[in-house]
Amino acid sequence: MGTLILLHDRLSQTILFFVLICALWGFWRYFRGEGVRGDFWGALLILEGVILVQGLLGLAMVLMRLWPARGGIHFLYGVVMALALPLVYAYTRGRDGRREQLIYSVVLAIMVGLTLRAITTGR
Repeated sequence: MGTLILLHDRLSQTILFFVLICALWGFWRYFRGEGVRGDFWGALLILEGVILVQGLLGLAMVLMRLWPARGGIHFLYGVVMALALPLVYAYTRGRDGRREQLIYSVVLAIMVGLTLRAITTGR
């Protein structure tokens, strides 16, 4: 049980740093006049996968009756995090221009805040 909690906690830190790096990288690419390229798509895909693994760990904890401190809002942050990138992809229709680079960067910056809030509501 303690291992699952530790893994969920450490993965949240990983997500925080990964989202922050992706956001900074995205803004850097935008200000250089670049659009979304394959390497950035790859990073977003990995990020989405890690977020989904985090959600599965959280679900396992719930099934073991290990509830977060502020359960409802914590779950909401997790669902929003899991849906954010796919929704942006749908909104931009998979385009990879400079404008889309800015949209992804702004959403990633928002996700940094969501991750911080999810961490604080889960403890």
